[in-house]
Amino acid sequence: QVQLVESGGGLVQPGGSLRLSCAASGAIFGSDVMGWYRQAPGKQRELVATIITGSLSTNYADSVKGRFTISRDNAKKTVYLQMGSLPPADPSVYSCHLRRTVVGTTFHWGQGPQVTVSS
Repeated sequence: QVQLVESGGGLVQPGGSLRLSCAASGAIFGSDVMGWYRQAPGKQRELVATIITGSLSTNYADSVKGRFTISRDNAKKTVYLQMGSLPPADPSVYSCHLRRTVVGTTFHWGQGPQVTVSS
């Protein structure tokens, strides 16, 4: 069973930066797609960014392009989300996600650190 352990959430001032980390347990595969989703109270969960383990190909939501960077360290089995120029926002839960297609398609989620952007 894959476990995703996140860290790095908290309170940050508007315009500031924050980095989230997500470490996966067990084996990793080149076809694994890992990423981050976020959900604010009363809103639908939305995709923030994804990265493919083998190719390191990335994908971003239009709302974060140019401000967020997703990356990964395969030796540490960890994905990072560097967030910058954060606008004021209600607390959002940022959840790490893994989609694996080795045997069928399976989805795995982390608990999700909360990020609050406020002065």
